[in-house]
Amino acid sequence: MAHHGAPDITLGATGLNVAIVAASWHTEVMDGLVAGAERAAAEAHATTTLIRVPGSFELPVAAARVIESFDAVVALGVVIRGGTPHFDYVCSAATDGLNRVALDSRKPVGFGVLTCDNDEQARDRAGLEGSREDKGHEAMTAALATASALAAYPV
Repeated sequence: MAHHGAPDITLGATGLNVAIVAASWHTEVMDGLVAGAERAAAEAHATTTLIRVPGSFELPVAAARVIESFDAVVALGVVIRGGTPHFDYVCSAATDGLNRVALDSRKPVGFGVLTCDNDEQARDRAGLEGSREDKGHEAMTAALATASALAAYPV
């Protein structure tokens, strides 16, 4: 969800259990994303389990492995553009893989993977002190809102 024009989502998610699958690269940014996701879950009265993987490329396989044990998964990562095509491959693999997990499981996967040109852009979206956006919080809110909306329609 983009910050400008974002919906005002107020929800209660008591009883929902969400896995936060988070990459480990870019520690400062990742710590901010995880904190934002955990704060959103706490505000909605949902419970979370944090699962760490090495990088954003590993998010889809981890999400696929654990999603059946949870009501939703929130995937958090950051990929910073460099001088090689690595950025494009990792971003595409993470996006396509997480979308596949959501469609195959028919459960929400909150997308909190930052795809940025530089460290400054990532920090500005990580929910850190002075950041303009909190994408970890937004990804969790989206996953919880979707899980709540779909609760009446069992898998």
